[in-house]
Amino acid sequence: MASEFKKKLFWRAVVAEFLAMILFVFISIGSALGFNYQVVGNNTISILRAILYIVAQCVGAIVAAAILSGITSSLSNNSLGLNGLAPGVNPGQGLGIEIIGTLQLVLCVLATTDRRRRDLGGSGPLAIGLSVALGHLLAIDYTGCGINPARSFGSAVITGNFINHWIFWVGPFIGGALAVLIYDFILAPRNSDLTDRVKVWTSGHVEEYDLDVDDINSRVEMKPK
Repeated sequence: MASEFKKKLFWRAVVAEFLAMILFVFISIGSALGFNYQVVGNNTISILRAILYIVAQCVGAIVAAAILSGITSSLSNNSLGLNGLAPGVNPGQGLGIEIIGTLQLVLCVLATTDRRRRDLGGSGPLAIGLSVALGHLLAIDYTGCGINPARSFGSAVITGNFINHWIFWVGPFIGGALAVLIYDFILAPRNSDLTDRVKVWTSGHVEEYDLDVDDINSRVEMKPK
């Protein structure tokens, strides 16, 4: 027992348990407590807030990858989950996989968190989790499944490997943008003009909308309250 106490591997395991429990308790209890808070406004945000979110997530991903690198340093050929193209997959194919994987995820998030809808049932977090799982089932054998630039960026920075890294930024950005366009203009169009949309980009302000459905076969329209 005394000899084990002196080993680095022992303390890495202890630290891993410590970090895992922090995340587990924070996420599990926090998700339950979150039902007591009402979200104000819709899921739109200003450009400034979006940029700062991206920076914060990238820094967080780097820190997480660095911690994992220290904990798992005894593993040989440790890539820290680095995203990359599988043998036989070219950059164009990998880009397509990342676009589709991200598109289905963002569509799911938009559809399950849209508070203007009155036809939602079941668990939104469960649906989003299943969408993430679906994305991994699709993409993991081809690209390692990025579908989140920050997640890919953290491993790339710590390993110093940026081969084909652009795919894991361009793909999710295109997929996410396509999902927003499909949802916002086809699946759940809203009657807001360009001025209102620019206001959202610059200040994060957005007007509340109600769903207007004449019958079950009609197109869904969103009208200002």
